[in-house]
Amino acid sequence: MSTPLNKVIVIMGASSGIGEATARLLAERGATLMLAARRLDRLQDIRDAYPQADIRIKQADVTQFDQVEAVIQEANSAFGRIDVLFNNAGIMPTAPLAAGHREDWKQMLDINVMGVLNGIAAALPIMEHQQAGHIIATDSVAGHVVYPEAAVYCGTKFAVRAIMEGLRQEQRENQIKSTIISPGAVQTELYTTIKDQAVGESLRQAQQEWGLTSEDVAQAVLYAIDTPDRVSISNLIIRPTQQHV
Repeated sequence: MSTPLNKVIVIMGASSGIGEATARLLAERGATLMLAARRLDRLQDIRDAYPQADIRIKQADVTQFDQVEAVIQEANSAFGRIDVLFNNAGIMPTAPLAAGHREDWKQMLDINVMGVLNGIAAALPIMEHQQAGHIIATDSVAGHVVYPEAAVYCGTKFAVRAIMEGLRQEQRENQIKSTIISPGAVQTELYTTIKDQAVGESLRQAQQEWGLTSEDVAQAVLYAIDTPDRVSISNLIIRPTQQHV
């Protein structure tokens, strides 16, 4: 039988996909959870599924710093500490640069990059005071390689990779860990953020045929969390075996 995970964990973007799978896995392991997302009904479903677990939920948009800060402050007030923050929210409205989808570009920057920075800004003062903590971000294989029609998306993921490495360097003496989880194709709702329906459907089919499951990635998040204080997993790249990129 697994040892209970005695950690207070905040998950931003917990209502579906990797965030939901991670929340469910951590609830099964006995973690204390604060789950946040825009879709409160989905968070309620997760909490209802684990009546034995200590789970709080809160509606929040990661692009709004005051909402992210309210999640972090409530978790700290309720539980007395924050051991882990998992910044998971993200979108992927890919398209060629020539299409000029400036609103999509801005939204990707706001969610994929500023969402991570908002979480870091809200949690770091608490973790510095604790002299302990762990911040995780969902990155992507796209944060390591660039491919056509995804330049801006790749740019946001490269940015997250750089930010999280900077965090590691700045906070290592405060015993604060930094981890990016970099999956390849995963069976999530991410394809629904692509406006070109044919492209989105093609991605969905590929994900269903040979992609990772959200539970596969959740296991990687758990692995990074459930390590001794002396061990910091900086980056986990997880590809489907058949993925070529």
